[in-house]
Amino acid sequence: MPVTAMIKKTILFSLLLFTCFCLHAQSVLKPFPQHITYTQGIIIPNHVSRQKLDNTVLSFYNQWKSRYAKPAKAKGQRYIWFERPGGKQCVSEGQGYGMIITALMAGTDASAKITFDELFRYYHAHPARAGQYLMSWAQDYQGINTDHSSATDGDMDIAYSLLLADKQWGSKGAINYQKEAKALLADIMKYEINQKSFTILLSNETEPDSKDYYDTRTSDFMPSHFKAFKIATGDIRWDKVTANTYKLFAAMQQKYSPDAGLLPDFIQQVNHNPHPAKAMYLESKYDGCYNYNACRVPWRVAVDYLLYGDARAKAFVRPINNWIRSTTSGNPDNISAGYTLAGNDLPTRHFEALSFIAPFAVAASIDTKNQQWLNHVWDYLVNFKLKDYDYYDNSIKMLDMIILSGNYWRI
Repeated sequence: MPVTAMIKKTILFSLLLFTCFCLHAQSVLKPFPQHITYTQGIIIPNHVSRQKLDNTVLSFYNQWKSRYAKPAKAKGQRYIWFERPGGKQCVSEGQGYGMIITALMAGTDASAKITFDELFRYYHAHPARAGQYLMSWAQDYQGINTDHSSATDGDMDIAYSLLLADKQWGSKGAINYQKEAKALLADIMKYEINQKSFTILLSNETEPDSKDYYDTRTSDFMPSHFKAFKIATGDIRWDKVTANTYKLFAAMQQKYSPDAGLLPDFIQQVNHNPHPAKAMYLESKYDGCYNYNACRVPWRVAVDYLLYGDARAKAFVRPINNWIRSTTSGNPDNISAGYTLAGNDLPTRHFEALSFIAPFAVAASIDTKNQQWLNHVWDYLVNFKLKDYDYYDNSIKMLDMIILSGNYWRI
């Protein structure tokens, strides 16, 4: 064979190999919709077709992505827009939400991998001071970290999103998602988990001699995440975190909210005298109430039953379902944006907040007796327009709609 022909043939063969490799790297292994079979007995809205559920999710996703997934100044990076006053461009909590949502919507969104990788690069470009794989919790509109502490919930969601990405696209491309997830999880365990009580710390700057070392944010408990973290790393300490926090939550329900089953935003002194945080402990006068952090707890815990059938999750969520159906008289329009642990509305909170409404819908899915209630809450939730709410409400709505439509898959 002539030398020129051999060169051409070699080049052609190399191009074919490269093309095959790229196709493999870009292939979507779990395209939306997945129509997952959750734990036996789990319900989804049944008054509309699966196709309509999927279409509703996709329609809202397109709006959500267009509004919140913003290109950063740095080339090849993207962030989830914070959208609230205060000079913040992005917070790690939102970045985690966005990365999970994007990974789950791949397939129906042809550019999902590109978007995910851009979100990853932004996360990677903004490390916290302690723990190089943790994300600095907030950036200003110049893309500069506002401080160097982390937010535990954001880091956990980012880690989970990387495990999703590994299952969705594999880890043989430009970004080794599995490797990055494990590196981040090592830092989370080291800096954001209390190594004495194996409960969840508020951030990477909570030291053993800090007065808040035995305090925790209830919404940081993500037991289905922790099961995935253990599977990915083989680290049995995640079982300790799960068991200790379930035990803590059960005790708090029994002592402080026996009727409503609610938890406060923050719990102090988990090691010997767990109690709701005092007013103005960290964020507001309602730090010891069921407020804008704890509103996520029913969703975070219920998912552990949906995906893994953990009976502790069902036991925790059941009284919340009974109470919310009773206190609203079965009408979602009566859901308030915050409650005392006794189950009373917080003052001036008689308005709609999707971050409260959506998690109650996920909680309802654990039991067939909630079917009519779940159908009503779904209709109520999806009818709110994106333009009328901020990134927090809309992102929680987006995540919970994916779950409620039966498209949140287990790693």
